[in-house]
Order: sequence, then structure tokens, then C-alpha cells
Amino acid sequence: MIRPRTLGVTAILAAALTFGVSPGLALAVDPPVATANVLLDPAARSLNLSGVQNARDVGGYRTTDGHTVRTNLVFRTAALGSATTADVAALAAHNVVSVHDLRTNYEQLLNGADKIPAGAAEHHDDIMGGASPLAGLSTASSAANAYPQFITSPGANAGFADVLRDIAYNNGGVLFHCTAGKDRTGWAGAVLLTLLGVDKDTVYYDFMLSSFYRNAAPGDVNNGVTAAELDSAFDQANKSYGSFASYVSNGLGLTAADIAALKAKMLA
Repeated sequence: MIRPRTLGVTAILAAALTFGVSPGLALAVDPPVATANVLLDPAARSLNLSGVQNARDVGGYRTTDGHTVRTNLVFRTAALGSATTADVAALAAHNVVSVHDLRTNYEQLLNGADKIPAGAAEHHDDIMGGASPLAGLSTASSAANAYPQFITSPGANAGFADVLRDIAYNNGGVLFHCTAGKDRTGWAGAVLLTLLGVDKDTVYYDFMLSSFYRNAAPGDVNNGVTAAELDSAFDQANKSYGSFASYVSNGLGLTAADIAALKAKMLA
């Protein structure tokens, strides 16, 4: 569902999560080293959208129990405001019928509304809009400081749970994104793949692909991502809830039936 919220996030906090690649500074980078459970190379995984960065399929991984995460069901991207007509047509061809925007209200006002296939459902799952101004000040130096807040920020759990339940019960393709498609989107992808039984190294591989698709130099947390950022989110989930499983059940509120539906849809 679309959940409009008041503009409670500070401009500083939102700005820390709206980094974009500067074409003049971008460096050619290599993709992360694939694990044995990576079944698609980065070229095959890419949606090849001309106006949207970091657009890719979330499937194409082998789980620890030998299943395969199905492709052409779940997609992750950067914001869709600059999507071209051809990009929107490509999303329609991938049967994207539901789009989850994880940005704050401020980011939506700053960067514009999404361009999505006609008839697709729009969901506003504002992950960081409930963060305090003091949290925003600590985040201003780098988006890296925001990762623990993906677990602790008011509304974050409800937002991520909305994405996961939609994936579980929606018969069509589901797409989720933030502004750069790397931080909030990266955590959503990591949670999904972990729930499906993908091993840790492969989950981190998928997360680190954002640096490759965004052409970010190693260690550049403004344009890319680092493993330490994802570490901090998993650490906060353990700190707040005792374990990842407890975060899923007590934080996100996903039931055994929700997880079973998620696996039934996503695993071959």
C-alpha cells in the first residue's frame, strides 16, 4: 500500500542517502569475485536500462540446500524518475506489476516521482523518514552510518516487511528501489536472499555488485558500497533482536507462513 508520511526526516539525513555517480569522477571497476553459487554473470543479471542505474534481477543464485532463486520475479534498481520510455517498456516486458519506493518524502520531492509501467501498483515504504534529527547529523558524513538505522528507525521494519510480503504473495514481478539502489535497497536484497537460504558470501557478492554497476572505486561509500556497511546492518539486527531469525519474526513480523510462501514463489 502507499503509506504517505509527514516530512519528519531532515534534509541532511536524506542527502546522505541520495548520492549519485559523478560521470567525470567515475572509475572503471571490476565486479566482485563470484562464489560457486552465483549462476548469472553481471551482464546477464543487468536489466540494461539506459536511464536507471543499478537495475538488475535478484534471482540466479543457488541456495545452501541446492535450490535456485528464480529469475524474472524480483528486481532492484535505483530511483525510476529518469527512466526512459524504453526503460518503462522493458519493465513492463519483465511483468513488473508492483514498485516499492523506499525513499523519504524529501527525496521524492527532490528527485521526482517514479516512471513505471501503466497499471503497476505503487508503494511508498519510507524507511528513514522516522529517523531523528540527531541520527541525521551522524549520517551526514556517509551513507555508511545509516545502515544500523535500517533496523532501528521507526517505520523501517514495516517498510521492509511490506516489500517481502508483496514478493511472497504477488503473482507478478516486484521491483524495489531507493535513490541510488545500493543502501536501503541493498539491505532489502540481503534480507531476501538470506531468508531464501543463500549463503553469506553470496549474499555479500550480490550486495557488492552495486559498486560494479555504479562504477564506484573501491572503498567509495558515496557512490558504492563496502562489506563493512552490510556487516553493520546484520550486527544491529543481532544487537536489537538477538539473532537474524528473531529480527525477521519479531522485528519484521514475518510469520512461518509468510516465509513458506516466499520460498514457494522464489525457489526452484
